[in-house]
Amino acid sequence: MKDTPLSNCERDFLIKAIEEKKRLDGRQTYDYRKIKITFGTDYGCCFVDLGQTRVVAQVSCELVAPKESRPSEGIMFFNIELSPMASPAFEQGRQSELSVKLNRQLERCLRNSKCIDTESLCVVSGEKVWQVRVDVHTLNNDGNLMDAASIAAIAALSHFRRPDVGIQGEEVTVFSPEERDPIPLSIYHMPISISFAFFQQGTFLLVDPCEREERVMDGLLMIAMNKHREICSIQSSGGIMLLKEQVMRCSKIASVKVSEITELINKALFNDRTARKAGRKCGFAESLPQERITALKTDQSEVEMTDVSERASDIIQKAEAPPPIRAASPVLPAPGVGQVGHGLQNTWGLEEDEEQEEESSGEEEEIKMEEEQREKDKTTEAAVVEISDSEEEEVVILYPETTKKPKNAGSSSDQKGAAASKKRQKK
Repeated sequence: MKDTPLSNCERDFLIKAIEEKKRLDGRQTYDYRKIKITFGTDYGCCFVDLGQTRVVAQVSCELVAPKESRPSEGIMFFNIELSPMASPAFEQGRQSELSVKLNRQLERCLRNSKCIDTESLCVVSGEKVWQVRVDVHTLNNDGNLMDAASIAAIAALSHFRRPDVGIQGEEVTVFSPEERDPIPLSIYHMPISISFAFFQQGTFLLVDPCEREERVMDGLLMIAMNKHREICSIQSSGGIMLLKEQVMRCSKIASVKVSEITELINKALFNDRTARKAGRKCGFAESLPQERITALKTDQSEVEMTDVSERASDIIQKAEAPPPIRAASPVLPAPGVGQVGHGLQNTWGLEEDEEQEEESSGEEEEIKMEEEQREKDKTTEAAVVEISDSEEEEVVILYPETTKKPKNAGSSSDQKGAAASKKRQKK
């Protein structure tokens, strides 16, 4: 998966902001981002936060056979892994051009500068030496990975302790940390890489470029230097031509930044050492926020307990006497009925009676409603609607739909005719 490229509008905005000596995060031209150094619980583990860029370095060692060309020197091995978790542009299991460049620069910075005494890593000349391996993993990429990796690697090497070794004849015994204290590495100096980004063919310069600034830069200059102002390595990429004055100015800026970062590393190492001796939480465990949601946990507050008895006696003397409390006596208004207190209504054995009364009243209301409904039905059955027409002079009787039509019901003219015939017969 490749990273999303910058649009032309974003590119123009970044370049114009750099021309006006403004940066996205509000820094000045020569400002470095905030650096945070945290050590792990084990020796040789270091986390470095350079702004939003986060890397972790882990140092390990093992006994191996030395090289034939240098039989009395230990071996230093460096590896930088660009994890896809750090950026979508990184691919897993495949070395990119950036990873190869960072590996070579880190080897030049730390191994070729002879910052570590490799002869002290020799156990038996020509047979067994210590191989020290430094693995740097990127956890988040926000630009300037080389500086963060160099700080994490040298801090992890300074924090690392190798096991002690005992030799008896041809036998080599490696002691555990419980048997003998581990031994730190012999470090002569601390080379640290400082990166400079150039824009507009070297016209503008920025220190510690972020990820978006690296996309629009024309060239990059990386200078590895120690606090004694000794240049350990220097590398330029991007194909731009730099003047001698520009390189000298970058080296002066790098000397200031390296001295500040070296002091920060030494301070972090001292704090970790004192915390381990005191038995407190140290390293990465100390940096974890201890915020838990528990049911029975409150913040501790200091309370003075020196003059508690005197204060209590003063409060008791100044307080008013409480009113006398009279216990309510039971009252028996009727035999078999209990009542406590005066003027209280007895509710013993009345709840069931009230429920029964409510049920009986509800049944009576239902009976009344049914009777009313029956009366209404009778009235509707008896109702007859007569409609007369002036032209035909006929009467039409309409029965409602709910009532049934009587069987002997006939027309009005038939009824009138039958009545007239009966009268004639009587006469």
